[in-house]
Amino acid sequence: MTGSPPTSGQAFVAALGDAAAERLWYDWPSWARPEQLPPEGGWRTWLILGGRGSGKTRAGAEWVRARAADPALDGPIALVGETMEQARAVMVEGESGLLAIHPDDEVPHFDRARNAIRWPNGNVALLMSGAEPERFRGPQFAAAWCDEIGKWPKADAAWDMLQFGLRLGRNPQQVATTTPRPTRLIKRLVADPLTAMTRMRSADNAAMLAPGFLDEIVGRYQGTRLGRQELDGELIEDRPDALWKRGELEALRLGDRPALGRVVVAIDPPVTGHKRSDGCGIIVAATCEAGAVVLCDRTLKPAPPLAWAKAAISTYGAFDADAVVAEVNQGGDLVKEMLRQVDPNVPVIAVNATRGKWLRAEPVAALYAQHKVRHMAGLSELEDEMCAFGPDGLSDGHSPDRVDALVWALTELLLGKSVPRVRRG
Repeated sequence: MTGSPPTSGQAFVAALGDAAAERLWYDWPSWARPEQLPPEGGWRTWLILGGRGSGKTRAGAEWVRARAADPALDGPIALVGETMEQARAVMVEGESGLLAIHPDDEVPHFDRARNAIRWPNGNVALLMSGAEPERFRGPQFAAAWCDEIGKWPKADAAWDMLQFGLRLGRNPQQVATTTPRPTRLIKRLVADPLTAMTRMRSADNAAMLAPGFLDEIVGRYQGTRLGRQELDGELIEDRPDALWKRGELEALRLGDRPALGRVVVAIDPPVTGHKRSDGCGIIVAATCEAGAVVLCDRTLKPAPPLAWAKAAISTYGAFDADAVVAEVNQGGDLVKEMLRQVDPNVPVIAVNATRGKWLRAEPVAALYAQHKVRHMAGLSELEDEMCAFGPDGLSDGHSPDRVDALVWALTELLLGKSVPRVRRG
C-alpha cells in the first residue's frame, strides 16, 4: 500500500483489528505519502518546505527513527530546534515527535536533564538549539534533523557550525523541516546542488487534520501571501507590499567599513521582559560620505530591563558612539532611568512616536531608494525583518524590533527635525 490511508480510513482501520492497525500505524513506509519519504540520490541535505500541518514534522521524525534503527550508525544524531524548549516540545514530545512514533518496544528513553535520547540499541540523539551556535563547537554527529530553520534566531551561524560537526561515518546527512521563509539560509540551501528539496501543502495531509480546519483556514487565507507560505509551502522571495526588497539591500552592502562620522546606538525597548515578550531592537548606525551606514545588529531577546540597558551601554562603548537613541513610548522615565543606572554619563536622546510604524518607516525607506544608506555584512536577521515588514506594522506576524530601532537610528542621523511628530527629550 502506498500513499495516504484511504479517505474511508476509519472503516479500513476497523476492519483490520487492533493489532493489525497498530502494526500499520508504525509501518511508516507503507502509508506515508511519497514526498514524506527520503528522496533518492547523493544528497547531503533533504530540505522539506511544508505548510502548517502538512506532515513535515512526522517525515523528519521518521527519518531519524530509521537512522537510529541502524546498529551500524557511526555516531550521535543532532536534533536542532529553534530553541531547546521547541526541540523538546515538538521534535521529541510532540504529537508527531520521536516518542510518539515508535512502537512500545522501541520507544527511546528521553533524558531531560541531559537533553539526550537513547534507543534500546544504544544509538543516541542530542538536542541542540539554533539560538546557540557556539554550543555546536566540539560535538560530532553522523546525522542531523533541523526543525523550523526559517525561524532560527541565529540561523546562518548555527547551520555553519553544525556543518563542521556533521562528519562521522561514510555518509553524514541532515534533514531540515520548515515552513518556508525567504531567509538567507533557506535561499542558500535551495541553491545548493547537494540539497534535495521537497514541498508539501497542508491540503496534502487533509486526512490527518481536524475536520473543518482546511475549510476555515483555506477560505480565509487562500491566495494571499501568508496562505501561499503557511499553507502551500511556497518560498516567496519578496513581500509585494514591503518597503524593502532583498535584491536592493544586497546591492547596498559594503565590503569595507567607510570613514565614519556621527555614530548612534538606537534601541526599541520592550514593554515586558519575560521569555515570550518582544526583543529589544539594538541597531548601530553612523553617518558616512554616502549618507549613513548600518554597522551592527545587537538585538536582544528575551530582554529584561537591566539586560537590554547593559547591552545598549556596552554597544555604545564598543562602537565609541556619540549617543543612545531610545524610544520611550513604553515607560519613558523608566527607559531613561535604566540606561542612566548602568552609566549616567551616556548621552540619551529620547524619542516618542505619535505615528504608526509604517508611516515612520516610509521616509527611511526613501533614503534607501536614494542610495543614501549602506549596510555592512552580518545583518541578515535585520534584512529578513525589513523585507517582511508590512503595512500592518508587523514582520511575519511579529513585532519588528530591529526595524523600529533602525528607523530611529537613521531618522536621527539623516532626517533629524525634518520628520514631523517625533519629539526628542
